[in-house]
Amino acid sequence: MDITLAIDAMGGDHGPHVTVPAALKALHDDESLNIVLVGLPDVIEAELKASKASANPRLRIHPASEVVLMDESPQSALKNKKDSSMRVAINLVKSGEAHACVSAGNTGALMATARFVLKTLPGIDRPAIASTLPSEKGNTYMLDLGANADCTAEHLFQFAVMGAMLVSCVEHKSNPTVGLLNIGSEEIKGNEVVKQAGELLRNSHLNFYGNIEGDDIFKGTVDLVVCDGFVGNVSLKTTEGLAHMMGKFLTQEFKRSWLTKLMALGAMPVLKAFKRRLDPRRYNGASFLGLRGIVVKSHGGADSLAFNNAIHVAIEEARSGVLRRITEQLEVEHLSGRLETPAETENT
Repeated sequence: MDITLAIDAMGGDHGPHVTVPAALKALHDDESLNIVLVGLPDVIEAELKASKASANPRLRIHPASEVVLMDESPQSALKNKKDSSMRVAINLVKSGEAHACVSAGNTGALMATARFVLKTLPGIDRPAIASTLPSEKGNTYMLDLGANADCTAEHLFQFAVMGAMLVSCVEHKSNPTVGLLNIGSEEIKGNEVVKQAGELLRNSHLNFYGNIEGDDIFKGTVDLVVCDGFVGNVSLKTTEGLAHMMGKFLTQEFKRSWLTKLMALGAMPVLKAFKRRLDPRRYNGASFLGLRGIVVKSHGGADSLAFNNAIHVAIEEARSGVLRRITEQLEVEHLSGRLETPAETENT
């Protein structure tokens, strides 16, 4: 299946210096991929020239005259920059010219713009941010990672439906397990919102494992971890900090003496493999689920390798029909009375 991606070439801390080489690498790896680089044409063309890119019918530039700054407020980006590379890329998804959008730009502005332009799916109140984390059994998916700090039980249930369909499509698992992040595995644990969400999940068509605790995330106890955006974001940032600390401690210990330095040389293959397994660049690319279009957010400080991974996340979601599967499952839950009647979202 041919896929066309709209890439916000100007987004992120490094802009075209990262997005253009990553796009070229993706084109080289996938002969059925088409890419639209959105942004300032002169800047993009200069980067293509610096990368010694030859003419390619599967690559084109779509002009956008403005750039959303990384510290710009979502309100300002939405109101004042209607021709930003971010918004134009999302517009291409809405018009059907692209199957998905990838951006390393300002997260708040990207979410606000995507929600305004694409609107949410029927039956979904709020979009959620989902991504993967390394675990003992491979990958664990988790949402919400920061879009919604305050959630109702119904919101958490909607997140579970969307996340389960994402895992089912991308990981090719027919019945992925879903866990609700809590302070204990017992049904009586947690606040009222979590307990109510657990009841909804137990009575749903999803493969609900039950409540899980924080250590289950990295054990790979379940395929999908569901929580509100406050808890999810704190968990994610804690994970990143812990990985950084572990790497720093290992380096310090191996540099402690000439003997430990010698030992480090012998352990180098193991250390490199360990570093690769925990490399956050391999897990870059967060999905904005719940929108009527595919939007993937790359880390703002991503290098070309990390941004290329975000591109592959978008490709996989587009090819596997994530939006269709989410819509179908929402309808199943609606018909069984687990969800309220789907309503069209606002047109503002």
